[in-house]
Amino acid sequence: MTAHKGTLWLELETRGKSAHGSCPELGRNAVHAMARIVDLLHTSYAAQLRRRRHWLLGCGTVSVGAICGGSQANIVPDHCSILIDRRTLPGETDAGVRRELLGALRRKNLKASFAKQRVPTCLPLETDPKLPLVARFLQSIGQRKPVGVRYFCDASVLAHGGIPSVVFGPGDIAQAHTADEWIPVEALERGKRLLRRYLQSLS
Repeated sequence: MTAHKGTLWLELETRGKSAHGSCPELGRNAVHAMARIVDLLHTSYAAQLRRRRHWLLGCGTVSVGAICGGSQANIVPDHCSILIDRRTLPGETDAGVRRELLGALRRKNLKASFAKQRVPTCLPLETDPKLPLVARFLQSIGQRKPVGVRYFCDASVLAHGGIPSVVFGPGDIAQAHTADEWIPVEALERGKRLLRRYLQSLS
């Protein structure tokens, strides 16, 4: 693979005003405010992302993976937060995505802010398949066209450090991050043969 999506994890917060559960009109429910935001992200914002497509990677995506708010049933919650997984395309930046999200909220009169995070940047990968070593690699393993994938991996870190990189290896992403990760022995052997073929083509 010569391309993959980037990963941007964001924490979004809503603030409200606490009140006794018997008098909810005296408070501002931060969970209710966040519920409207979650709905927006998974409907109109997701549709907005589907209108922009990369030739190998398709469209960017958004998913809310966790939500936390309130303390108990009889208190109107004054705080709520969500964790967002935003898969990015080449050309998108962290700052640009944040502006885009806040703009989508503003258009619907929804208020939220990003929590301060120390999550490393996970940029997309897009390596030119016409680079001599990349083109030779694709040719040596019998792959006629470049391929892109949805997930993120360390190839992006190397590429953005100045080392043109591709993703190659045995196994299936469907087995990754599962209780019992595994790779078939025949896939390992095939990967070895393809890598050897490429190295021999360099001599």
